[in-house]
Amino acid sequence: MTHPPIRVGMIGVHPDRGWASTAHLPALRELPQYRLSALSHSRIETARASAEKFGFDHTVSSTEELVQHPEVDLVVVTVRVPEHLQLVTAALEAGKSVFSEWPLGVNLEEAQKMDALAAQKGVSAMIGLQTRANPTLRHMRNLIKQGYLGEVLSASVIGSGITWGEEMEEAFRYTLDRSKGASMLHVPFAHTIDAVLFALDEDFLSVSGALVSRRPTIRMIESKEVVPLDVADQIAFTGKLTSGGLVTSHFRGGLSRGTNFHVEINGSRGDLLLTSPFGYVGLGGFKLMGAQSDETLHPIVVPDDFGPEDNVLTGNVRRLYELFASDMTSGTRHGPTFQDAVKLHRLINAIEKSGGVAQDV
Repeated sequence: MTHPPIRVGMIGVHPDRGWASTAHLPALRELPQYRLSALSHSRIETARASAEKFGFDHTVSSTEELVQHPEVDLVVVTVRVPEHLQLVTAALEAGKSVFSEWPLGVNLEEAQKMDALAAQKGVSAMIGLQTRANPTLRHMRNLIKQGYLGEVLSASVIGSGITWGEEMEEAFRYTLDRSKGASMLHVPFAHTIDAVLFALDEDFLSVSGALVSRRPTIRMIESKEVVPLDVADQIAFTGKLTSGGLVTSHFRGGLSRGTNFHVEINGSRGDLLLTSPFGYVGLGGFKLMGAQSDETLHPIVVPDDFGPEDNVLTGNVRRLYELFASDMTSGTRHGPTFQDAVKLHRLINAIEKSGGVAQDV
């Protein structure tokens, strides 16, 4: 059965910058399951420029107009986290399905409110944990399900925040405010731990974490202004899995001259190693290796992987939208939902509260 395209309404699209124009729109334009129907921007001139560039049918100047538009089935929210609650709520109240970027809210309470409203309205609601759609992570998940590792004993994770180092771009200054919900803990660390749990197909029983600010200041790249760095630039994490296995992680702000990303999963029958020259899972560049029994560690070919010329950022988002289209039209549940977002927010909340002491999740 052929379904009509899902008509997309997108909030706050700028023609030349932002995550929507960088990843979402290039991905959506490749997919016949979607139609770019309407976009909004507080400046109607910007909305018109974006619509002309990306091929939207309609432009509006307010969120209310967008969510009430009769030719919008799905509202996409890719703006900064503090705006999510208001915008997602407006879309849900209008009976629209929603795709919100991660984090869903600035805290657990906000995420729970949006998840409850989505359930009440009975609409599809997906969270932008796009690494779950990455071919390498999904292949790891399949290998583990098929018993490649045997019993999972432990997982060791090293990651780098890229930002929150010696300097950062002005556009990311707001991530230095804890109340904005977009720190290194909330974004690169959360994406990475979620990806590891997805690959393992497990949850945590308990977690603990130490959050430390080692750099007292950070320099803005454009202005050279030096400002306080009050959010954690060092994260030490320990979690006990439902199976009894142990996950440990160290995340550092900035980039290392040594190892920037390393996930090693050890099992009773085999081991898997995932590495990347980048700092965390969201940027791809993966190399997957493994070994069983007396084998030497060797590369593992990933079926249907991205090619060397592919844009991994767009590719991850594109494949997530493919999952969402299936969920919306066929009633499946392959994409990450607001319920998954609440679980991840609950994990982050437990780490924030732990002070190095194990907390139930």
